[in-house]
Amino acid sequence: MSVCAWLVYACLAHLCRAQRSEPMFGSVTNSVLPPDYENNPTQLNYGIAITDVDGDGDMEIFVAGYNGPNLVLKYDRSRRRLVNIAVDNRSSPYYALRDRQGNAIGVAACDIDGDGREEIYVHNTNNAFSGRATYSDKLFKFRNGRFEDLFSDEVNEYRDVGNRFSGRSVACVDRKGTGRYSIYIANYANGNVGPHALIEMDEAASDVPNGIIALSNVAEEAGVNKFTGGRGVAVGPIISQTLPDIFCDNEYGPNFLFRNNGDGTFTDIASQAGVEDAKQHGRGVALADFNRDGKTDIVYGNWNGPHRLFIQLSNRKHRFKDIATSKFSMPSPVRTVIAADFDNDNELEVFFNNIAYRGSSANRLFRVSRREHGDPHIEELSIGEAAEPEGRGTGAVVTDFDGDGRLELLVSHGENAAQPISVYRVIPGASNRWLRVIPRTRFGAFARGAKVVVYTKNSGPHTRIIDGGSGYLCEMEPVAHFGLGKDLATSVEVYWPDGRSMAKPLDPSDMNTVLEVLYPKDQQETTQAASSETELWQGTDLAKKE
Repeated sequence: MSVCAWLVYACLAHLCRAQRSEPMFGSVTNSVLPPDYENNPTQLNYGIAITDVDGDGDMEIFVAGYNGPNLVLKYDRSRRRLVNIAVDNRSSPYYALRDRQGNAIGVAACDIDGDGREEIYVHNTNNAFSGRATYSDKLFKFRNGRFEDLFSDEVNEYRDVGNRFSGRSVACVDRKGTGRYSIYIANYANGNVGPHALIEMDEAASDVPNGIIALSNVAEEAGVNKFTGGRGVAVGPIISQTLPDIFCDNEYGPNFLFRNNGDGTFTDIASQAGVEDAKQHGRGVALADFNRDGKTDIVYGNWNGPHRLFIQLSNRKHRFKDIATSKFSMPSPVRTVIAADFDNDNELEVFFNNIAYRGSSANRLFRVSRREHGDPHIEELSIGEAAEPEGRGTGAVVTDFDGDGRLELLVSHGENAAQPISVYRVIPGASNRWLRVIPRTRFGAFARGAKVVVYTKNSGPHTRIIDGGSGYLCEMEPVAHFGLGKDLATSVEVYWPDGRSMAKPLDPSDMNTVLEVLYPKDQQETTQAASSETELWQGTDLAKKE
């Protein structure tokens, strides 16, 4: 190597190290969501979910309040801050969402009845750590100009379908690929009281146009009504090509990996897959393709135990290998775990949200980088102001609420101390390219559980799964977010749970945009762009594409 070339290499290496040592997150809580009684009360909060609550096309942030009201935070572009639209006013269409009586911890949103709008499931644990609770969960539907609880309808009270067991996480699963979702509830059993539940609409007994939604618990039929200390849940095509599988990390018992049998029933294959981890106590979990081999990997945290990064092996046995380094696996009182490309540098990061439990416990951040030959490289990063060593973290989500193509991080707190919500913006990577893809179901709702693959000019394929519930008690935005660094995306493929798929070539003008992908029809249709920043297009049926 010549002296000139060596100097160039040394400068680039130094620049790279300097960039990677830059703190990832800076706090914007005081400007975006300052603590106050109406919008960011100092209370015990738990899970957070991202969905379009008011139906205007933008995402809102639903926060589960445990000893106070649930919150619905909307970004006010004129004021550049988040405001709570679930106000204490009975005439508000969002008043019922507050539900002050519930001790809410888990939340997820999805379209259960096929009307194109997501319902919101809130899991309450009043007066119970495990077993039977004293207050029912809520399933809110926008009906009659306001949100109403479906479990309170006469038809569902007669069916006695409301979940009254204490659990933790909830998630959405399109188990048959119909575009109508079921709600998976990871209940925390007390002996033989409180199995996992699966709530969905009984189509034969419902009248959707007239707002009559009859609900059933189909957990036994689906084969998931297990008794365990349920904790985290993540849903997506883990083993299956497109149909959703379910991964549950549990406490005082082995994890579950429910493979979709193709008919809406499931078989637990955790043992043969090597992910039982029976001696640990799971918490937050996320799905991602860390080594970009097209297979779904699983990352999760164990409570004061070794954290796991399970890479799916490239064979037909559907087995996983834990590649977590000693730093990555270091035990901590972990809660939420998130996998995302925060700085848009073309590599995934993993965020561990810890709770200050018997002393300080800072949050941590790792970059997981693909290597051509070998397991991904794992590197701890400077987390910056999101460390929160004294934070009582109970939940966290990522979303781009201001539409600039860069993810924001929100962290909720509670359990053993009332603290307001924190909001963080990413510091590095402002000039990096990005692409955001939002698939829709046949009914027009967010296609949670769909798989999106973006092919790039220099770094190959990148895969994301539209989140139906992950982290811990939480649900991320229903968007496939791709950081591209200086690379260019050349094409995108979307795979729906029912096996339908589509492909579209991309050009440089598609970078730094949001693509909304409609469910494919039998014949290709051309649609105009929805706006200058959001392109809307119709996929074609490529289900037979290998």
